[in-house]
Amino acid sequence: MPWEFKENRPIFQQIYDKIVLSIINGTYPMGSKLPSVRELAEQAGVNPNTMQRAMSNLESEGLALTNRTSGRIVTTDEKRIEEVKHRYARQAAEEFMQEMEMLGISKEKAVSILEEVEKT
Repeated sequence: MPWEFKENRPIFQQIYDKIVLSIINGTYPMGSKLPSVRELAEQAGVNPNTMQRAMSNLESEGLALTNRTSGRIVTTDEKRIEEVKHRYARQAAEEFMQEMEMLGISKEKAVSILEEVEKT
């Protein structure tokens, strides 16, 4: 997965978001082993401590579990993954609606634009 970072947010949060998206979209399926902190840090070109911070947040969020002998795995708690997916979808929708509002586009027109895009 390509790692591109923006300057407007801390890198560990961007890493966290990227891994969360990979979990909720199935790139890392439930119960699968996650790459090690060192592997991911090398891929992303970041300090292992930065990657560790992102991975610790995954555990705090309940999306990853640590097994002392085999590393981290993605949770098998489907409900937890769905809750996080819903939160991310809602956030994306709120950002979209804010942008539409800044453009002077009503909710109804924004929905019609989404439907138009869906058809293409």
